[in-house]
Amino acid sequence: MESVKCLLRENEYAMDDVLTCSGINEEHHKNYGAVSPPLVKTSLFVQQDYQRYCDDMQHEAERYIYSRGLNPTTELLENKLAALERGEACKAFASGMGAIAATLFALLRSGDHIILANNVYGPTLALVKQMQARFNITFDVVLSGEAADIAAKIRPGTRIIYTESPGTMTMRVVDLRAIARLAKAHGIITVIDNTWATPLFQKPLTLGFDLTLHSCTKYIGGHSDLTAGAVVGRREHIDAIRDFSHQLLGAVLAPDSAWLVIRGLRTLPLRMKQHQENTLAVLAWLSDCEEVEKLCHPAVADTRSRELIAAQMYGLSGLFSFELRDGSFQKVKTFIDSCKIFKPGCSWGGYESLIISPNRGYNEEDIARDGMAAGLIRISVGQESPQLLIADLHRAFSAIKNC
Repeated sequence: MESVKCLLRENEYAMDDVLTCSGINEEHHKNYGAVSPPLVKTSLFVQQDYQRYCDDMQHEAERYIYSRGLNPTTELLENKLAALERGEACKAFASGMGAIAATLFALLRSGDHIILANNVYGPTLALVKQMQARFNITFDVVLSGEAADIAAKIRPGTRIIYTESPGTMTMRVVDLRAIARLAKAHGIITVIDNTWATPLFQKPLTLGFDLTLHSCTKYIGGHSDLTAGAVVGRREHIDAIRDFSHQLLGAVLAPDSAWLVIRGLRTLPLRMKQHQENTLAVLAWLSDCEEVEKLCHPAVADTRSRELIAAQMYGLSGLFSFELRDGSFQKVKTFIDSCKIFKPGCSWGGYESLIISPNRGYNEEDIARDGMAAGLIRISVGQESPQLLIADLHRAFSAIKNC
């Protein structure tokens, strides 16, 4: 575990990121000196006269007219996220899937082709399948995430390469620079779901990607009390997303939730550090468990993946999976139900530790097709004491001895 931590690059962005997350760089004098930014809870903004209204309507992207377009609280959040990701612009949405759907709807046209590289979030794949059936969007899945395998799937109509790194459930790390180079050589837009790493632990735009997506519901919000999403990247792409799918589809982030996400950003550097420390302690304990067939987290990756981690990441978050030896649905179910601190829950990134499995008892053929074992369990390590978490897992392992 220690060797992986040493392999991580020194984070040259860390100090600026801390300042961005905090309120230090905010213009407090404009808000009566308030240390917490105001929540501008309004649906519309009135203009001084009708001529000003007419002028403003020609500049909807830059002026406050209607909160489906621009709101001061949401704008502050978007500026912070753009700065953290080193992007030119950002648009925030009511959920992570809102951001994903808006991005795909804005950038894809009928007849276009998209490549999904690595294991990606299940609803993202479900959306792309719906787009194929309804809108003549074709797609390929490249589970390996290898640039050579992706290249083999490129067609004349390939418009987007979409990835996650680490990947959903399997936590496989892919070479983002290689994918970005490949895409640029073919004029293809690159998009990554960067929710696992957060902008603190990975900055895909600096590695050549065009757009990075977040479910701010997870680590960025950090308190399991909101849903939010965001897309950050080059201004030309963000403008296209804003003009079509942000404004017209309308899945915008309410200022109340934007304010909560800003609150979450205040503690993001501290929380991510603790998630990492707790996770490394739990992984070290799990690595000695006889009932564990395989651990899936970048901290225990193979040599090549460790080199990628050293080249493109600054930290390791708390979502990972492991395979139970001789796994079955009954074994998975008994294990999960025996945990008292780890609670079954589909989301992650908050204070609380969570546990699920892709194995639902009726879909083992489906998950095998996606490269996942029947005994795969995913846990999100929260902010609780690692000693308590380890004791909870020990209880669960004891319960499955007779399964």
